[in-house]
Amino acid sequence: MTNSKYAHLDRSALIRILERRDAERRFGLVWERDELEADAALNDDFVVLEHDLEASCGAGLQRNLIIEGDNYDALRVLRATHSGRIKVIAIDPPYNTGARDFIYNDHYVDRDHAFRHSLWLEFMYRRLSVARELLRPDGVIFVNIGEDEHAHLAMLMDQIFSGMRVGTFVWRTRQGANDAGGAFFTQDHEYVLCYAGPEFRFGGEEKSDALYTNSDGDPFGPWKSSDITKAHTYIQRPNTYYPIRNPNTDVWYPCNPDSVWRFASRDRVTPGQKLRTKTMEEWIDDGRVLWPRNDRTVNYRTRDELDAAITDGAAPFVLRHNLPDLDDLVGKDLGYGRPQFKRYLSDRKKDSKPLSSWIVATLADKLEKGSGDTTVTTMTVGTNTEGTATIQSVLGSKAFTFPKPVSLLRALIAQSTAADGGHVVLDFFAGSGTTGQAVLELNEADDGDRHFILCSNSEATREEPDKNVCRNITRERMARIIEGYVPRTKGRKAGGNNRIAGLGSGFGYLRALRLPVDEVRMRISHEQIWTALQLVHSGAVGDAPLTGSLYVLPLPDGDLVYMPNEDESTLQAIKARLTRRASAIIYSWRPGVVAQYVQGEGVTIAKIPDELLTRFGKPTG
Repeated sequence: MTNSKYAHLDRSALIRILERRDAERRFGLVWERDELEADAALNDDFVVLEHDLEASCGAGLQRNLIIEGDNYDALRVLRATHSGRIKVIAIDPPYNTGARDFIYNDHYVDRDHAFRHSLWLEFMYRRLSVARELLRPDGVIFVNIGEDEHAHLAMLMDQIFSGMRVGTFVWRTRQGANDAGGAFFTQDHEYVLCYAGPEFRFGGEEKSDALYTNSDGDPFGPWKSSDITKAHTYIQRPNTYYPIRNPNTDVWYPCNPDSVWRFASRDRVTPGQKLRTKTMEEWIDDGRVLWPRNDRTVNYRTRDELDAAITDGAAPFVLRHNLPDLDDLVGKDLGYGRPQFKRYLSDRKKDSKPLSSWIVATLADKLEKGSGDTTVTTMTVGTNTEGTATIQSVLGSKAFTFPKPVSLLRALIAQSTAADGGHVVLDFFAGSGTTGQAVLELNEADDGDRHFILCSNSEATREEPDKNVCRNITRERMARIIEGYVPRTKGRKAGGNNRIAGLGSGFGYLRALRLPVDEVRMRISHEQIWTALQLVHSGAVGDAPLTGSLYVLPLPDGDLVYMPNEDESTLQAIKARLTRRASAIIYSWRPGVVAQYVQGEGVTIAKIPDELLTRFGKPTG
């Protein structure tokens, strides 16, 4: 006991430690949080967004945003401005492979770091915890991940997004590869973890009506034939294992012992038993069972004759030795065909097919067409080769490693948003900007009104202090997609008539800056305040009009007003404006002074910077 770190504790202190540990013990993920160097982004400060008009793209209010800075800083600002307003979060975080792909406190974490996995988990935990607060009740988050951290991330997200797990998509990242691990095994896939709010539903895909016809003039309308059996054996469901009779031909059809009938027989329904649907005999009487046409039949006069035919393989394929009730088939005309069920289009409960967890690579899909399951919708997307080719085409170089294909993000976002919903898509590991391009392409395809928020760090380190991925890659790619560009590929010069048309729209470029809380009142600028207020009330930033010393943005339910000072001319100006438009929310450093000039049921007056500090979760005293 003398060498133990608990040697200085008495019995009661040790008991308290054990009781606390037992109370905290639970099933789940544990990592060495106390032993880690604190993440430099986690500090007691206040974050402002500085609107860089020169780096922005387009004029007027912009709902598309690019935020340069540590993504934890960006997320804390968005929690103050966009809490509960994000429809889709789609991120591709570092996979923590150990190959210098993960930056923690301005330096890379390599494979030999003693707490590599714990550093990554703490890094993700902080960011995902804030991200959860941003989702709408019908919102969804997609997280791409590789094999190294897949299991850890799933447990972490189960903890953060408790009760919100939808499932995991699997997508093929490349076509063909060599053995990479020495076990004659190649990793050709990655995962997309999906968690969502209680009101979220995928769009699925509209079911085709092409298979429904009305060749017999049925008064109930178009119909198609479908399976009348289900995937249970005669041992599992003995009550639905029985032969059925065509009343028009007196031909009997034995049941498949490996796939019994979907409906019960009235001869086997016990008194008081409740059925969810009609009996087989009732469906036959209704004309809903489709009998094989011109069917081959056979009649075995004795059991020995039947057994011999089963041995020779001449009997209907569903018959085999030792099945129950074979004697009941002797002396009956037995059909070789399979009855089907007549399913009406009007009976279809849903007009769309659910989304499959299997994401198919484009080439593989072409090879496998024709085999498919029509009960689900399988997304077909490109591989990482597509992502690299897109970067090369837009920027003229492979400026970013392992970019995701636009088709992957486009498919996920299309399944999760409505064209006319004004939905916001957030990517706080934006990297090269693939998510933004996917949003713009979807809007172009369906005349949609989706908006993106891309958060990307400079990724500057001690070794590369001047590196700026957000400015030089994310921003540059989005500007070219919006304004139009000449595609650049290896070995081909720019020029000619091959220019790609721009996708319109624009974006506001913002830079996240930290201010000590006790210095906010002295250091925050009027422009930074106005940027924050625009985001809170409109989700957009732009060159809103500045009238004299008034910042004013007209909104559908009234004016948004910021008063940098409360001099006589400014107060008279806002008073005059409110005679024309009676509703407004006014932010002022001295709300009491403003209230002496401006009053009314439609007017709200709030204090600056206290209102922003409160939204950010900081004290205002």
